[in-house]
Amino acid sequence: MLLCNLLMRHQIARVKSSLTPDIPAREGAFDADSFFNALDSVRIARGRNWKQVGQESRVSPSTLTRMAQGKRPDVDSLAALARWSGLIVDTFVRGPGPAPEQEPLAMISTYLRSDKHLSPEAAKALDAVIKATYERLRGE
Repeated sequence: MLLCNLLMRHQIARVKSSLTPDIPAREGAFDADSFFNALDSVRIARGRNWKQVGQESRVSPSTLTRMAQGKRPDVDSLAALARWSGLIVDTFVRGPGPAPEQEPLAMISTYLRSDKHLSPEAAKALDAVIKATYERLRGE
């Protein structure tokens, strides 16, 4: 019930804030309000209540309550909620102009560290080898 009341207040505050002039987003600003609204849509589509979202994502009820009040989640809670919901966090990063393309070397590091067939140590070792090789061959 408390979370429902907070959600209603959040919706009202969002409508009020939409009546104020737009302030340009700073480079790389996270749009927590849009993320929370998308998360709420996932919750509804899956037929879950907020208590279930917290249990399934392992995010505390107080974090979900703060988010309903317009506050930003901490990075671990954001990661857990993104993983639970399948939402892509980059979608909610705002800034002027298009986002730059991701560097290929960063993409390789990300893929290696997410490979389920590699231990964290093996992924780190491969990453070091690839980075050293890249540095060596980049200038040629």
